[in-house]
Amino acid sequence: MSFGAPDSGADSWTLPEEDCRPLVERAVEHGVNFFDTANVYSDGDSEAILGRLIRDVARREEVVIATKVFGPMRSGPNAGGLSRKALLTEVDNSLRRLGMDYIDLYQIHRWDYGTPIEETLDCLHDLVRSGKVRYLGASSMYAWQLAKALFVADLNGWTRFATMQNHYNLLNREEEREMLPLCADQGIGVLPWSPLARGRLTRDWDARTARAADDAYGDSLYAQTVDADRQVAARVAEVAGDLGVPSAQVAIAWLARNPVVTAPIVGVTRARHLDDAVAALDLELPTNAVARLEEPYVPHPVAGFE
Repeated sequence: MSFGAPDSGADSWTLPEEDCRPLVERAVEHGVNFFDTANVYSDGDSEAILGRLIRDVARREEVVIATKVFGPMRSGPNAGGLSRKALLTEVDNSLRRLGMDYIDLYQIHRWDYGTPIEETLDCLHDLVRSGKVRYLGASSMYAWQLAKALFVADLNGWTRFATMQNHYNLLNREEEREMLPLCADQGIGVLPWSPLARGRLTRDWDARTARAADDAYGDSLYAQTVDADRQVAARVAEVAGDLGVPSAQVAIAWLARNPVVTAPIVGVTRARHLDDAVAALDLELPTNAVARLEEPYVPHPVAGFE
């Protein structure tokens, strides 16, 4: 999401291609082989940049490229959604921008209330059978919706969703109630987005960054729970100080210790962001530290499905 031309799309803080290259190179050097984007990120520029950089620094068969579909890519009717018409149009557009013959993981970015799930799953299954897509993923929905999609796919012999990319971090743990147990039961890989809560778990609560100053969606995710979230962020900083590591490593290590979590989706704009994410995989949090991190949490409204 951080890759894209700053003068296109909704986010002014995205990085131009020349700034993205060293990040992708460093990721590959670290052994990272999974890259996630979406057609709507920077109006498609994110896909195009990622595709060009991957061709330069990695063998295609050794990396997993994931993208997403749902949001409107232009004005007018049929500009987005998960109808057969929209899916067939947008998968080809994504492949063209990526410069690739296939997408490893094609994810529905949100639930489409205007299209029967049967139509969506039938078309997605056709994309898998055609070879344009290897696996299917879902993102940001209620557990009953994922359960329905899995049931419908099984009933018709269609390809199941293999992954769930959901909003899950120390500030919002509501997915622990239904979604994560469902994924564990059904063998669904979990790819949490915003593992650092848009940076709120990495810095002093009142500090402002270029992204924080221009992230209305991020503000909306946590606007109703500022007082409670501030306490959690402070606890992360305390634990990080005791362990002598950056707060980002603590927040990601907490996610990674959950056996149902496959791989947090980490947004990177600086090399140290990537280094912290990789280092977090080797950080074992003491049991008492985990208890301290989780103790201030209070129930939150569900957020991130919009």
